[in-house]
Amino acid sequence: NVWQEGFGTTAMLDAVCGGRPAFLTAKSLHAAWANSAALAMAGIDAMTPDPPGGTIQRDAKGNPTGILLEGEATALIESIIPKPTVDSLAASFKNLFTDLYQMGLVGVHDFDGYDCWLALRQLHLKGDLNFRVRKNVPFDHLDDFISAGLQTDSGDDWLNIGNVKLFSDGALGPQTGAMLAPYEGSQNVGTLLLTENEIVEIGKETGSHGLALAIHAIGDRANRVVLNAYEKLRKHENENALPHYRHRIEHVQVISAGDLPRLATLDIIASVQPIHAPSDMLMADRFLGERANLAYAYQSLAETGAMQVFGSDAPVESVNPFHGIHAAVTRQRLDGSPGPEGWHQRERLSMAQAIAGFSHTPALAAHRGTHLGRIAPGYKADLLILPQNPFTSQPEDLSQMKPLATFLEGQCVYQDSALPFDL
Repeated sequence: NVWQEGFGTTAMLDAVCGGRPAFLTAKSLHAAWANSAALAMAGIDAMTPDPPGGTIQRDAKGNPTGILLEGEATALIESIIPKPTVDSLAASFKNLFTDLYQMGLVGVHDFDGYDCWLALRQLHLKGDLNFRVRKNVPFDHLDDFISAGLQTDSGDDWLNIGNVKLFSDGALGPQTGAMLAPYEGSQNVGTLLLTENEIVEIGKETGSHGLALAIHAIGDRANRVVLNAYEKLRKHENENALPHYRHRIEHVQVISAGDLPRLATLDIIASVQPIHAPSDMLMADRFLGERANLAYAYQSLAETGAMQVFGSDAPVESVNPFHGIHAAVTRQRLDGSPGPEGWHQRERLSMAQAIAGFSHTPALAAHRGTHLGRIAPGYKADLLILPQNPFTSQPEDLSQMKPLATFLEGQCVYQDSALPFDL
């Protein structure tokens, strides 16, 4: 995102890797950089065609440069990297949950692969899943979930099924997000990975099996195509007496003024990541120009009445929810840039909006808002003890806030060693 000189090459990686295969991903995970040894192991050469929806970048002579754009291209090498076993993943998750408690997290909406689902299910069957997971369905394993009879919202408060994850476009960094007009200073309009009709057909199929959709959309063209498809699916649901599914758009990063109100009108969840705004601000200004005015437009979405679920997009950004709360309220990076007013200050959110987006709204989106996500009578006692009141704290202190204790269903699962007593 910040390399003014452009993409790297295989030769640059070869010079430091001593012949060992190397494969690096961009922070967006929508682009990757491989050296010669890795390309050779994957059988990628000048004769290898671009896979559907992906690009193997080439030099003037047609030889691969080592840069791979979008999932189908990066998968050519990812598929040959040894993967952890389900048992090792399950063991890793138990350690991970402890780390997440210390940040104040007791649950996540997860978009990882099928192996992740198998590991989580293994923990749950053994009674070892002391963490709440909304497991969204990887599209390449959709048939496995359908065969098992799994539907959106099936499961319990510890492990339940979310939506089927699709990608309608790429990302802003590699300029593969699908735009209505070219990126600034170029003729590139990004990459549309799914057409409106393809989304509708997939949605009809998943809907017939009780599964809602969650579609990644970065660019304003991608968001329009997805909203058009959702509008047709809403009509299909009504005409066929199907459930009114809680479909989602993941990211909603750039959206045109005319499309902004449509999420609320169609009752589509905006699953957004406040930390992306300050993280991406320099890149967004450079690539989008005036269109950055309606990028990461969280307050504008809130004013339309759209339901917003806040997340981190980890590992793209920090999983720490207080980093996300800080970004939502200040529109600043952790170092205070771009200044006291933040980036596009109009889109700053209140503390109440920020906390709700990381707590009760995700529970509502998972049809569990009647008993999860709030501290109130009748709700399960998932709560934090904080060293100071976030509503009266200085905004710059929010990102450094760390729980003194974390409770899950009334049980203390984390306690700061500095506390002089046991909880």
